[in-house]
Amino acid sequence: MKVLLINGSPHQASCTYTALKECADSLKQEGIQTEILWLGVLPVAGCIACGSCKSTGRCFVDDQVNQVVEQLPQIDGIIVGSPVYYSAPAGQLVSFLDRLFYAAGRTMAMKAGASVVSCRRGGATAAFEQLNQYFLMNNMPLAPSRYWNQVHGNTPEEARQDLEGLHTMRVLGKNMAFMLKAFQMARANGLSNPEYGEKVSTNFIR
Repeated sequence: MKVLLINGSPHQASCTYTALKECADSLKQEGIQTEILWLGVLPVAGCIACGSCKSTGRCFVDDQVNQVVEQLPQIDGIIVGSPVYYSAPAGQLVSFLDRLFYAAGRTMAMKAGASVVSCRRGGATAAFEQLNQYFLMNNMPLAPSRYWNQVHGNTPEEARQDLEGLHTMRVLGKNMAFMLKAFQMARANGLSNPEYGEKVSTNFIR
């Protein structure tokens, strides 16, 4: 089993990475394979709603989004990490996730999901809530922890002093590992993913 952790901070060895690394180490202790993907510092194109991914299963921009799409059959869980900018996740991460979930969200049902955020002081819960929507709208059960998944600090050194935050990350890793093992056990005993039926879409003018 494998969990992909996405580092949405422009700084590779950031407070966000510190939180994700704590999760990854906890997952590894439970026998789960992990990979931390850093999005880098280059601009990430946003979704232009062209709809081409609906027929191809891939985004028209051939970047890290499509690399993750190709990995999805081998990925059992996704943890997304972001710094907090104006009570929201980093813009390049939002662009990345918009395109990833629009292109491949229909293939993610019953993969475990979680988000973590890092901030100096405030805005963490608003950013955390926004990131969680990607999972909740795509039939992905959220892994819980003992508190909101956030670490506080202005530098990685300060984040490592947030003992409660780091403990929250370790608990998150353990809970996600438990969920993945429980899902695997259920499938081994003949329980398949739910059947949802044909998707129904409506809007508010018809």
